[in-house]
Amino acid sequence: MINLSYIPLEEIRRIRKNITDHLLLCPIFSDICRINALYMIMRTGSGHIGSSFSSMDIVTWLWLKEMVNPNEESKNLSDIYFSSKGHDAPALYALLIAIEKLPFEYIHKLRRLGGLPGHPDVGTPYIAANTGSLGMGISKASGMALAKRLQGKSGKIYVLTGDGELQEGQVWESLQPSANRKLSEITAIVDNNKIQSDVYVKDTSDLGDLEAKFKSFGWAVFRCDGHNFYDLARALGEVKKINDRPQIIIADTIKGKGVSFMERLGDDGLYKFHSGAPVFEQYQAACDEITGRINDALKELGEEPIIFEKIEMPLRARPQNPQKLVAAYGDELVKIAREHQNIIAMNADLMLDTGLVPFKKEFPGRYIQCGIAEQDMVSLAGGMALSGILPVVHSFECFLSTRPNEQIYNNATEKTKIIYVGSLAGLLPGMPGHSHQSVRGISALGSIPGLILFEPADEREARMAIRWAVEKNTASTYIRISSVPCELEYQLPADYVIQAGRGTILARGRDVLIIAYGPVMLGEGIRAVELLARDGISVSVANLPWLNMIDEQWLREAVLQHRLIVTLDDHYTSFGQGTMIASALARTFINHPKVVSLGVGDIPACGENREVLAFHKLDAPAISAFIREALENI
Repeated sequence: MINLSYIPLEEIRRIRKNITDHLLLCPIFSDICRINALYMIMRTGSGHIGSSFSSMDIVTWLWLKEMVNPNEESKNLSDIYFSSKGHDAPALYALLIAIEKLPFEYIHKLRRLGGLPGHPDVGTPYIAANTGSLGMGISKASGMALAKRLQGKSGKIYVLTGDGELQEGQVWESLQPSANRKLSEITAIVDNNKIQSDVYVKDTSDLGDLEAKFKSFGWAVFRCDGHNFYDLARALGEVKKINDRPQIIIADTIKGKGVSFMERLGDDGLYKFHSGAPVFEQYQAACDEITGRINDALKELGEEPIIFEKIEMPLRARPQNPQKLVAAYGDELVKIAREHQNIIAMNADLMLDTGLVPFKKEFPGRYIQCGIAEQDMVSLAGGMALSGILPVVHSFECFLSTRPNEQIYNNATEKTKIIYVGSLAGLLPGMPGHSHQSVRGISALGSIPGLILFEPADEREARMAIRWAVEKNTASTYIRISSVPCELEYQLPADYVIQAGRGTILARGRDVLIIAYGPVMLGEGIRAVELLARDGISVSVANLPWLNMIDEQWLREAVLQHRLIVTLDDHYTSFGQGTMIASALARTFINHPKVVSLGVGDIPACGENREVLAFHKLDAPAISAFIREALENI
């Protein structure tokens, strides 16, 4: 039996009651929150340790000592705090639980439906802004400051940014207007831990002399050791003396602070603790190191050692033979790049998550790390395409389909060829929360001329997709890839080949035709076939990987003899693939069967994958129930 440990509320209350000097309390309290944040991440199996640990001391001092009526909107004098980067949500949650702003039982509900979202959401008490998409924080803080003035309210606004986040252009857009408006209410704090997702910030986009840069925008600039509470107190005291301009504190921190082996890059030059849960041996070693430091400090103050509560680590079922589409795609891209010397790969600080480690290893001179700057990356690709290079551009779909949308359109107007690859596409994984659940990529990109959208159903089709995009498609391609390892219950036909606009039948029936794409929705559709067969309902399932184009002759042939057509979108129902299918049938087939579209209907819920699918009525039981009812009403 494997147990996880956390520090219960009674122990936290004891320490707060007995240690009243904040300079003595905060180092201990911060480590208590590290233990509990680590427990939360281990229990749920995901989260961001490095960012949480680097910011923990800053958050602890602000909430325990510095702020007045923190995040109490109803009061005329209220300080506001929020994190612009959002990855450090476990740190803030652990702190809010420890100071009893959130119910203690939430410690068991990180990234669970009805619990604490993977990234900050205003639906959670004491969360002031939705974040997770980087670069927006100072702009939001400026809006809050202006609103306070209009409402006759007062109070400081503390916004935490990451140093990697400073690569986002919106940060720099926000600085000058805030200074021009003399928004002295704002204190921005840079969590300057010097490591972004995988590598050092300086190796991606060196920030240079940050103090001089911020001063040039008219801000008052201070610097401190973000893990030294005396120095934090000094810097925060200095900013309160400024009343004619916003202030920024560059807090020098260490990513993964508090656990020695989390404070550095791995032997391969990549940081290992940005996201995800560590293995149990690492977890136990981290707990032991932090606990030793807590107990040493308590002993010096004449206090008893900390007492833990333990809980059995939840078992998580893992697919036995999962399809890993991103890895298969990345492997095929390397093979293609050996054959086509004009291919380069570009990435926005997500090399591990976009399957590009093998490409960088084999073609270091043809790999470009663009950092957290999607607009710059896409226009860089546009310039290369104008010069005869074939750029393959990568990021998470939630950022690639939207942040550089105008730049993708501009590239399209030049009629060059570029391949875009958006991973982490769709509703799942559900745990990161709505800032990372990408369910609007089709609607955001689908109308761009000369850009064909495709989502593969398995590893084989992922390999086909990138090869088709390079060797067959004369225009640009956007490949949308699910990052969820799936154990598939279907197979593409042995003789299957990609044909523009055409799908393929995975299961044959007579009553209902389900049309879907990607492993998540196709998997639920196949499972629905089995459930409906028990009621004598015969169902076909078609894989249609083309998201914004369709061969209307294939569609007419596919729907014949079915009474009901059901489209499944791993996307918002509005303007997803289902809209295209219904429109095509209305144009070309006067007496077509009834068409109904299922997809995401509201902001995606955060939680485990099965509970998120069930919540949105997109799991096999919900799809089956919908089809039964729809057939009864025909």
